[in-house]
Amino acid sequence: MSRPAPRTLHVTASRYITPHMLRITLGGTEIATFPADQESAYIKLIFPQDGNPKGLMRTYTVRHQRSDAFDVDFVLHEDAGPASTWARNAQVGDSILIGGPGPKKLVDNTADWFLLVGDMTALPAISVNIEQLPADARGHAVIEVIDERDIQPLAHPAAFTLHWLVNPHPGENSQLLAARVRQLDWLPGRPSVWAACEFNGMRELRRYFKEERQVARAELYLSSYWKLGSSEDQHKVAKRADAEAAGE
Repeated sequence: MSRPAPRTLHVTASRYITPHMLRITLGGTEIATFPADQESAYIKLIFPQDGNPKGLMRTYTVRHQRSDAFDVDFVLHEDAGPASTWARNAQVGDSILIGGPGPKKLVDNTADWFLLVGDMTALPAISVNIEQLPADARGHAVIEVIDERDIQPLAHPAAFTLHWLVNPHPGENSQLLAARVRQLDWLPGRPSVWAACEFNGMRELRRYFKEERQVARAELYLSSYWKLGSSEDQHKVAKRADAEAAGE
């Protein structure tokens, strides 16, 4: 799929989904340049930056999409970056330059069972994945949130179980998600595993999935969405170096 040039969209609505999750709805005349069926795809929010003709880019996920608008969910915390600060202050009518979309990363619905793992930054993509699972899907989702009030009601198949973890200090316990995943029953058959979270948490999960469970490459999507104490640009550098060291 060829990507159209970045387009200027406008804020049409803003509302809190939970105390630490803010949903911004984007629309406007240039929404016609945005391809259909892009829920879970990533986009680039582009902010003007002196001396940088490409602007400052931050990566987010399309949560819901309609013909005239789509929703983007922002995690809000004390150490706010440029994107979450913009979202917190956004008013109806404000504009933002949007690049993308990039590829969608969905589980393989032909698998025998499914395992989805992530923190709040991955919750929009996890939610889309769960919504498109077959009705008879089996498996688990392990989701870390900042506060118990951040737990969202997600429709899911009857044989698919949601496990919520509360961590008021995201990124500070890299073992948390992996430890909870280790407690789950590993179901028989071929899995489709999808996991995304903070950089160090991702490495713990990778160790478990690849070394302990020997999940095949074709059955595993694994990514870090951010790194504690690093900007997105710094995280990209660390992510690239880590992937090269891991032979990926």
